[in-house]
Amino acid sequence: MSLSIHLAAQTDAPYVVLSSGLGGHASFWNPQIRVLQQHFHVVTYDQEGCHSDSELLPTSYSIDHMAGQILDLLINDGIREFHFIGHALGGHIGMQLATYQAEKKFKLLSLTMLNAWGELDAHTQKCFEARTSLLVNSGPEAYVRAQALFLYPPHWISTHIDQLTEAENRQLLDFPPIQNVLARLQAVQAFKLNEEHQQVLKDVPIHLIANQDDFLVPYQRSQQLQQCLPHSYLSLLDTGAHASTVTETDQVNQLIFSFLIST
Repeated sequence: MSLSIHLAAQTDAPYVVLSSGLGGHASFWNPQIRVLQQHFHVVTYDQEGCHSDSELLPTSYSIDHMAGQILDLLINDGIREFHFIGHALGGHIGMQLATYQAEKKFKLLSLTMLNAWGELDAHTQKCFEARTSLLVNSGPEAYVRAQALFLYPPHWISTHIDQLTEAENRQLLDFPPIQNVLARLQAVQAFKLNEEHQQVLKDVPIHLIANQDDFLVPYQRSQQLQQCLPHSYLSLLDTGAHASTVTETDQVNQLIFSFLIST
């Protein structure tokens, strides 16, 4: 694992760290980097175990492991104050990071979470069970070809099918060991917001973004997360589905940017 730092023109600009969801690739955030670079040094990274040549992850792999890994990289680079933006699983990493602040002596300036949750929804669990079954019983190609159904609105798929197919083909060429995908699936499902998270997040500005047509994670999970974190702000979009950073880029970028510069 290593960091990619996209520098802002202003040398003393604050840092913002972008953390991807289940896929784990930094490229997920390509539509956001240039906009955020206007005022921030933008940090992206590929999460552990997400490439074809990756070492095997332990079966006990957890969100705690993921949070510790990115924090170690940031501190080693001298980055001890930063905003954090996480998509789904990436949001869980951000919540877990907050619990380390006192011990590791760093400051989480804000936390933005897109289509995240505090407790796994039964519908999301069924989606993950279906994806797991596809991977185990039919293999990586079936898993990858079905992925878009959980991420994007139907019309977006219809109008971007060539682009989508090319992306799937690239993903298959670099598909990680099946054990790693299963370990990450288990980790994201096991995460649960607890009292410690709620306590340490009280002083962290929080922005929740959700999409009403998200097929993978019901938007009500973001509403419930807001109830658990009552100082948080929720932006609820009509459309865009689970990967609205890709499908509703301009709107999502504006929401993210406006929140960051207001904190």
